[in-house]
Amino acid sequence: MSDRYNFDNRAVRGGVQEGAMIDQGLRTYMLKVYNLMALGLAITGVAAFATWQLAVQDGQITAFGAAVYQSPLRWVVMLAPLAMVMFLSFRINRMSVAAAQTAFWAYAALMGLSLSSIFLVYTGQSIVQTFFITAASFGALSLYGYTTKRDLSAMGSFLMMGLFGLIIASVVNIFLASSALAFAVSVIGVLIFAGLTAYDTQKIKEMYYVGDDSSVMGRKAIMGALTLYLDFINLFLFLMQFLGNRNN
Repeated sequence: MSDRYNFDNRAVRGGVQEGAMIDQGLRTYMLKVYNLMALGLAITGVAAFATWQLAVQDGQITAFGAAVYQSPLRWVVMLAPLAMVMFLSFRINRMSVAAAQTAFWAYAALMGLSLSSIFLVYTGQSIVQTFFITAASFGALSLYGYTTKRDLSAMGSFLMMGLFGLIIASVVNIFLASSALAFAVSVIGVLIFAGLTAYDTQKIKEMYYVGDDSSVMGRKAIMGALTLYLDFINLFLFLMQFLGNRNN
């Protein structure tokens, strides 16, 4: 009887210890995801501000600014981040963790170069205010996705369909130039990326597996950081259309 009691106690203690190890590993993994995302956002912000400083001096567009914003080179600046994110998404499983992380930093810098034009459109104060509003909203939504017991996969499928519709509507409005459609796209964009923030956080959490080696875990963390980074950037850009004060 005592042997059975000791066995049961050892089983319970073993289960508790294993659960504690999983919880600790999950926290470490998610912390790495958030740290990578935050550093990527910092690189983007620095690159955007530095580009704007070089492009505009004393209220005038410099030669560098003309090349980046007004010459055919602007299409390279606009499309380079898309090419980089596709490269990273398709190649990450064949890359080392160090190479994948370097590619993520390069992508964040290219995104900063591309986004620097918002300083020409919006005031610096409204950009900063919208950034902090986005950060607060993102934090709350991501926390919900991390802690909720509700399965968000059905919502995720619906949001992905909405995202494709949003892309199509945005392309159509390039030709229509409809202010009403632009407003609708902005509203829907905020709702979609708010939902995706929660959904993606839950998905990234569920990707964690205690048996992964350091390389697999590192690549998962980088892809998770990239996913949340994109959610943050898109949420910020759509909120800017509501909250941003335009330069005179």
